[in-house]
Amino acid sequence: KGSATPGDVLLEVRDLHVRDDRRIEKVRGATFAVRAGEIVAIAGVDGNGQTELVEAIVGLRRIDSGEVALDGRPLGHLSPRAIADLGVAHIPEDRLRDGLVRPMTVAENYILDSYHRPPYSRRGVFDRGAVATAAAAAARDFDIRTPSIGTLAGTLSGGNQQKVIVARESSRPVRLVVAAQPTRGLDVGSIEYIHRRIIEQRDAGAAILIVSTELDEVLALGDRVAVMFAGRIVGILPS
Repeated sequence: KGSATPGDVLLEVRDLHVRDDRRIEKVRGATFAVRAGEIVAIAGVDGNGQTELVEAIVGLRRIDSGEVALDGRPLGHLSPRAIADLGVAHIPEDRLRDGLVRPMTVAENYILDSYHRPPYSRRGVFDRGAVATAAAAAARDFDIRTPSIGTLAGTLSGGNQQKVIVARESSRPVRLVVAAQPTRGLDVGSIEYIHRRIIEQRDAGAAILIVSTELDEVLALGDRVAVMFAGRIVGILPS
């Protein structure tokens, strides 16, 4: 990738504390910032609070204390939909559990977070033609290998399932991308494609937060690398 040209701070996490489903504190005072036009990659062994950190940022997990802010606006009290509407894209670490609805089609999965907005819905009327047109264009643009946009998402290969998610999360104006394990379980070609798309979003001015347990991926993508251990950011270094 080329050199980053960072702008102003877009995502700011300050003294964040978050618990897991067992009420065990997993994020313990994490503090860091991500600027527009840069990629911050969080490195660390899985289980050190990365999952809870990502879920707190995108509104899927309650914050115990501390603050997550987007361009100075606190996000802690907002719903996942409201956060997404502010321009936050989320590529979850488990695409089958959190990223796709497997019994739904490629087209339906493509509009999961935008079905309620124009051009897909107007005054309570759902426009299937608009969905088909947009999904077909996305399948071409993102090289989604599928027999048709009516194919069930659960029947696609892992790489093509991930491309559906990336296409969906790139289909609206994006200011912040939060990507957790974005290439886990993918083949080399799919990994290269996903990396290229992430870098394109950075170069377009988005702030990018990557969480990965793959050191090669962290070093390949990160303009800065934050190391997470025992729920804390213990250091931030240039990659």
